[in-house]
Amino acid sequence: MKGTIKSRGDFERVFSRGRRSGDRLVRVRSVATGDGRPGRVAFVAAKRLGNAVYRNRCKRVLREAARLEGLPVAGRDVILFSTNETHDSNPQEVAASLRKLLKKVDA
Repeated sequence: MKGTIKSRGDFERVFSRGRRSGDRLVRVRSVATGDGRPGRVAFVAAKRLGNAVYRNRCKRVLREAARLEGLPVAGRDVILFSTNETHDSNPQEVAASLRKLLKKVDA
């Protein structure tokens, strides 16, 4: 994973300008960078999901699903949010879900 969204300003830009979509396994927010920069990805697991071990497992599943789908994509910033069902899913299931959602937000 080369590029990661880290700063508050970048998160806010994706939230304010980005398109969103989601299902039971993952939620996605994505925005085009528009300046030819390499794409970046962020992985989010909210504290309401559970303890640190639970949240880290969710993020590991999201990271592997993103890798399977070829993220990050040049010219696109993407934030992936885990859900309650992400933890018990395998990365292949999440990757299939992610593929559909990315087509929706990129259209």
